[in-house]
Amino acid sequence: MSSYPHRGGAGGSLYGGADPYRSREGLSTRNASGSEEIQLRIDPMHSDLDDEIIGLHGQVRQLKNIAQEIGSEAKSQRDFLDELQMTLIRAQAGVKNNIRKLNMSIIRSGNNHIMHVVLFALLLFFILYMWSKMFKR
Repeated sequence: MSSYPHRGGAGGSLYGGADPYRSREGLSTRNASGSEEIQLRIDPMHSDLDDEIIGLHGQVRQLKNIAQEIGSEAKSQRDFLDELQMTLIRAQAGVKNNIRKLNMSIIRSGNNHIMHVVLFALLLFFILYMWSKMFKR
């Protein structure tokens, strides 16, 4: 422990001299002779572990139900998005078809519509010119 001066507490440990794997009262661990295994010893004085295990089991069951609900919601949203995408593809095809028909109609009718717009604009300017001359007098 002395080779790690940045650790604090009693004995130079972050755990205040307690076993580093100690999680609750009544539980303690120790390393098996030179291996990476950990031995767990349970003190019979603290027998409320069964209640905690039951509580944890209930929480795991709740989390499982929540995960299943999330999965079903994700599936329904994915199905909805697939349906929406198909609807948009059909709408896009319809718009493309209508634009093609409109372009064909414009090509068949020729440029007469441009001449009509130009004649209307000239007539409108002529009427405004005459109207402004009439009211200047």
